[in-house]
Amino acid sequence: MNFDNPDQVLVQFANWVQGELACSPALAKIVGILLAAVPLATVFALCFAFTTWLERKGLARIQNRIGPNRVGPFGLFQPIADGIKMITKEDIVPRSSDHFFHLIAPLLVLVSSMACLAFIPFGLGMTMSPIDTAVVFFFAILGMNTLAVFLAGWASRNKYSLLGGMRAVAQMVSYEIPLVLSAVTVVMMVGSLDTREIVGAQVVEGWATSENSGLRFLGQIAGWHVFTPWGFAGFIIFFIAALAETNRSPFDLPEAESEIIAGYVTEYSGFKFALFFLGEYIGAFAVLGLAITLFLGGWNGPNFQPWWSSDPHALLIPGFVWFFFKMFVLMAVLIWIRGTLPRLRVDQLMSFAWKFLLPLALVNVFVAGFLFHVAKEDRVWASVAAFVFLYLVAKGLSRMNQSDAPAPRKYHFAE
Repeated sequence: MNFDNPDQVLVQFANWVQGELACSPALAKIVGILLAAVPLATVFALCFAFTTWLERKGLARIQNRIGPNRVGPFGLFQPIADGIKMITKEDIVPRSSDHFFHLIAPLLVLVSSMACLAFIPFGLGMTMSPIDTAVVFFFAILGMNTLAVFLAGWASRNKYSLLGGMRAVAQMVSYEIPLVLSAVTVVMMVGSLDTREIVGAQVVEGWATSENSGLRFLGQIAGWHVFTPWGFAGFIIFFIAALAETNRSPFDLPEAESEIIAGYVTEYSGFKFALFFLGEYIGAFAVLGLAITLFLGGWNGPNFQPWWSSDPHALLIPGFVWFFFKMFVLMAVLIWIRGTLPRLRVDQLMSFAWKFLLPLALVNVFVAGFLFHVAKEDRVWASVAAFVFLYLVAKGLSRMNQSDAPAPRKYHFAE
């Protein structure tokens, strides 16, 4: 193996193992799938455990509590204890439920969430399923989550579960449209549905391979789409829609404890409940991974050339390290939002999607098309004008929605 490029050591190791163990094309295919799937499942299982600990600690800090502090140092082994508890608890299935679909629903949530990870490039050469239409397949598989959640609510034969499932379907369908439209702007500007090409388009190639360390440092971040008017608006729309798509606070109405007990997971316990819990977090990782790929440069980050390498493409900090760093930063933002914002009402949730996010996403698509086809010569002033225009549109939509709000109540006998 060649250690001149630290970013490619894992890829070279996987290729070496595949070459050593594979005696036939069929066996080589199986070994390749295992080398991609097993590390991916292991890494995200560890990420899930650490994220649950981080979320509980973060929420405790926000609420002036201590959080997990009994199992292991700083409560680090609490996720392991919770996992053992979930596996060993009794699996209670309602007598009137549809047993087959009651079993299939949590498996479908987990499998669809894990399948979405196959199209995310975690580093150079680190894509489990490198296909040319990765973005389309990602959204197609992500839509299975909606079916699985409704299936869980319907199969439980419980009114609270069914209400949670119906809420989840309405919410996910509503927010999938701005989610997809924000991704359309990136696909339109790059001209490709391949996630690897989208990441490559966010690198200023002349700077990224420069011998000047300053230019090389900036070349890895200057081309990120989030620094463009359409990319910044698209990232905000995508992030908000991702919160709703993954049922995260303040869009967690399908599981609203104060209204419908636990929503579509009311009749689930033990290992099945753990599968829902795991699938929810893996789905959040997948959607945030796509956001990083589309808007935040993917595996690219501020970097330098290793002093021992003569390869101009070599990176001192491996790309997958930058990718997971960005993912945990976005997860920290999700935790912060959960501990800060109250849950929306159902009417507020739907109104925000159809009256604010969707029009803003459509306007953003037209702005991206204008910058791509019209403003090719004077991009600086066109970008400034686009920023101002998108801000005014967002402000106008906000004012319009405020006018639709009911007037505050007047209490004539309050004194």
